[in-house]
Amino acid sequence: MIMTLNRPMTLDTIAPVRMMHAAVVTGPGALRIETVPRPEPAAGQVRVKLEGCGVCASNLVPWAGPEWMQFPTEPGGLGHEGWGIVDAVGPEVDTVREGDRVAALFHHSYAEYDVGDAEAVVKIPPEMADQPFPGEPLGCAMNIFRRSDIQPGQMVAIVGTGFIGALLCRLMVGAGAHVIALSRRGFALDVAKRMGASEVIALDNHHAVIDKVKALTGGLFCDRVIEATGKQWPFDLAAEITRERGRLIIAGYHQDGPRQINMQLWNWRGLDVINAHERDPAVYIRGMREAVEAVASGALDPLPLYTHRFPLSRLDEALNATRDRPDGFMKALVTMQ
Repeated sequence: MIMTLNRPMTLDTIAPVRMMHAAVVTGPGALRIETVPRPEPAAGQVRVKLEGCGVCASNLVPWAGPEWMQFPTEPGGLGHEGWGIVDAVGPEVDTVREGDRVAALFHHSYAEYDVGDAEAVVKIPPEMADQPFPGEPLGCAMNIFRRSDIQPGQMVAIVGTGFIGALLCRLMVGAGAHVIALSRRGFALDVAKRMGASEVIALDNHHAVIDKVKALTGGLFCDRVIEATGKQWPFDLAAEITRERGRLIIAGYHQDGPRQINMQLWNWRGLDVINAHERDPAVYIRGMREAVEAVASGALDPLPLYTHRFPLSRLDEALNATRDRPDGFMKALVTMQ
């Protein structure tokens, strides 16, 4: 006979609820830092003690407060470029363990901790222990590069040389392409030169830009054109400077409404058009792994592009800087330490 004793629950038998700080967006252009319970990993999940999180331009439309946006956000919401140390592992996880440093494709990473599937993290090797690693945009650049199908000797134009455009510039030069970088900002053009661009052109006048690219390419225009702004006019321009039977790659995130296209031009030139925004998580993770390899090998050095850093308490300033792009701005990181 097995006897059980009903013991009264005491403070000693109750596991303490551990707390963390997380950002909550409360309305257009407004947020607060709240103290909330730490998330706990379920089966197949891991928790990451975040060191930092990159600030993505895709945050800007929700930050502005469109009609469809619901406030307040969940704690840590909008943050999806986090990296840090695995500090808790749920059941049925054998691919990572506590203490591993990882980049995480989680979605509540404007916080001190975030939790998600173990399949959504990529290990960062020890030789990169001191480097920030916002894995999602780095993986995004690798995926865009792969889908661009760059061949040695091709003439490639990158319309918009922000963080992603600058990374693509380096990757395409490394693949043997001749790169023309286009941007409205002089600082971004200087960065593109350092990344290896053969030519840089200011985005100031539609027809003047077309004429310059035409002259640089002997009237043929470019084999590959990557549009990386997410805006209508540069999108129109990108098609204009793509050669007959060339490839137009859409890397910009067009999140602020419908777009018009010059279908007559697309038909006449027989363009291949690639929407390089990936939605398959497995492909995202593949890109993040490729980014780790590229950075570890020295083929890609994103460190000079992390131009602005803010503590979590100043996330609003980080978002505003990403929107306003002050002189010298390329990429903002939010740090948790």
